Amino acid sequence: MNISIVCVLAALLAGCGSSLPTSDETQARQQEQAAQEANAQTGFPGITAFTEKKMVKLLYERRDKAIATFSYAMALDGRLFHICDSIGYGLPYGVQFTNPDKVVNNTSQSFGTLPQPEPNGLFMPPTAEGTWVMCAGPKGEIDPLYVEPRVVVSTHKLRASGDWEVAQ
Repeated sequence: MNISIVCVLAALLAGCGSSLPTSDETQARQQEQAAQEANAQTGFPGITAFTEKKMVKLLYERRDKAIATFSYAMALDGRLFHICDSIGYGLPYGVQFTNPDKVVNNTSQSFGTLPQPEPNGLFMPPTAEGTWVMCAGPKGEIDPLYVEPRVVVSTHKLRASGDWEVAQ
């Protein structure tokens, strides 16, 4: 058999004629070595009370209740303006109901991800400035209010300045 064919087959199967690692691969290997040395010298933190984890658990449990809150916007001079009496803590505009990505099979051995739309058929932005505030409506119903640093969108007419209370 021709030696060049053997080398090509060997290269495909076992990496005939090894190539030099890329600079990224070299840096990744060096970074891993440095991280292992740092771990060996410092060890793992001696966390015993888990206070922060308990606080996050408490936060999740409180957020899971429809508690009465008060929502405010802050002016550039630091003054607070009351937007509405609200329910809960507000939701970032970019919050998603479904997983933002779906796994796809590109070939029999290659997988990747593609964006997945929300149930309304729209694709959410990876970042957004707005917040959904669930205002307590005048008849006790939930009245969603969309708030951004430069925009406020309401289902009720708001005062043009001062308190952002529902106009009478």
